Amino acid sequence: MKTIFALLTACLLIGACAPSTPQTRIAAYPDKYARLSAKHKALVDEGKIDRGMPKDGVLLAWGTPASRFEGHENRRSTERWDYAGSRAVFIDNFHSGYGFYDYWGDGRGYNPYGYRFAVGPEVIYIPYTRASVTFSGDRVDSWERMK
Repeated sequence: MKTIFALLTACLLIGACAPSTPQTRIAAYPDKYARLSAKHKALVDEGKIDRGMPKDGVLLAWGTPASRFEGHENRRSTERWDYAGSRAVFIDNFHSGYGFYDYWGDGRGYNPYGYRFAVGPEVIYIPYTRASVTFSGDRVDSWERMK
């Protein structure tokens, strides 16, 4: 019984760490994929989006956004989806107190966590917006992605 429980736990952990790809999202939502035009299906298969693509196509191509914003522009309702990423930053510090921690690697260096004691190198992850999609109605109006 313990072996089965350990094996089941390991499978769940491995499955939870599996990346989400357009192919896995298409398999999860075949009805959304079927409603797309041939042009948009080809883009989704490659993980790309384009102007005029419906929200379902963006969801299949890029996945669930980290945040959603609604707005109003030129007498139209708009919606923006932001996709988040994180960047590993390595810190080599052998001191304590309020110090100069150059988290961004550009000289801004401050300690957002207050007083701390550090005895060696550490890794922190800095969040950033890696892509944004703006919709007018239910169609992509514009998008941008970090290179």
